[in-house]
Amino acid sequence: MSIQWNGVMPAVFTWLKESKSGALEIDLDATQKQAADILKVQGKSGSRMSGLVGSGTLGENSYLSNNQRLSLLKSLSEVAKKYNVPLISGAAAETKEELAKIIEGLATVGVDTVMVMPPKTKAVPSEKEMYEYYALSEATAKDVGVTIMPYNNPDAAGYHSLSTELLKRLSVLPMVTALKISTIDVSIIETLMLENKDLKVLAGVDTVTIYAGLAGASGGITGVGTIFPKASVTMQEYVSNGQWTKAYEISQALNSLSYLDAQPLLMEYLKLAMGIHHNDVAGGLRTFGKKLTQQQIDDVRARYIRAKERLEVLDLLG
Repeated sequence: MSIQWNGVMPAVFTWLKESKSGALEIDLDATQKQAADILKVQGKSGSRMSGLVGSGTLGENSYLSNNQRLSLLKSLSEVAKKYNVPLISGAAAETKEELAKIIEGLATVGVDTVMVMPPKTKAVPSEKEMYEYYALSEATAKDVGVTIMPYNNPDAAGYHSLSTELLKRLSVLPMVTALKISTIDVSIIETLMLENKDLKVLAGVDTVTIYAGLAGASGGITGVGTIFPKASVTMQEYVSNGQWTKAYEISQALNSLSYLDAQPLLMEYLKLAMGIHHNDVAGGLRTFGKKLTQQQIDDVRARYIRAKERLEVLDLLG
């Protein structure tokens, strides 16, 4: 599959259900349906989501076993193929050898591109160690027929930061077809684009979609767009066409909810908002993650209602 890396791509949630024993398990059918429903949505100019992200931070990734993750992604690959979009998933490990095995596994279940996060180590790796970690992932990707997207996410997720110089070096590796920058500091994107105007960069924080586009990003990976896909796709249409005033109007409407995408508990917050949206808080949109306080629940609900009311005025709830 030739991937253009233009447009917005939803990081879908993982639906859960109770097993006969009462334990929570993945509801593959519901998760597939959610992904398909999002990919069907069109923006006001007729475009749709241009990719599908599964088993990411919002997909309970850190709580799933390897077998659960692969089973989930295999089911999502069917949806991605039906809608002719790439399936993207993340990978992180303590060592480059462990990372290579993860990438090999992801390739067997239909993942097209692997978002590679920095090593999961307490000590900060040296630039040399970091480069070697990514270089082996790139070589492994070539062997198994997938592509790589280095993933810089130091803010909410707390991963080691990738320096701008390292990102430049990684961007020219043959199997690296895009970079994902999940930080509110969009000057990084501008610096990278000044070095290479043909580089594909995806923004990973919903609050900076417009500013990332101004800096040269070709699209983004969205959490809020799983809840309000028409608004997300339409905003990206305006960004791509340079219609900044219209894009900013949507960004303002989403602002109360987008704020949650840059918080440490972004998965728990946004999954709750999705549950409120689908009237399914106590059903499939439960989480393996942390239990929220009543104050946090009330805050998410208020933020969701505010965004919904603003989007309704703009006719973007579809």
